[in-house]
Amino acid sequence: MKKFIISFVLLLLLTACSEEQQNKISRLGVSWLEGNYKVTYADGQHVKSWIIRDSKVTSEPDKGYYYFWVEVNGSKRYVQTPIERSYIEEIE
Repeated sequence: MKKFIISFVLLLLLTACSEEQQNKISRLGVSWLEGNYKVTYADGQHVKSWIIRDSKVTSEPDKGYYYFWVEVNGSKRYVQTPIERSYIEEIE
């Protein structure tokens, strides 16, 4: 019963948050999760995607970007993308 009440209160708090506040919360959650992700940067016609395996995507909300490491042709590369134009999907 206690878990139900806590879950219900959290759900109410999240639904009371504005969309921007919910986005900020989800960005902070991504900062610390390690896993497999597809990060897509989209700006008009320009769309680029990266697959991140067994790693994490970190955010710098104050600076306005995500950053992560990807493997390209056998070497690791550091990538930064603007938060406002980037989409992160968890993949298997």
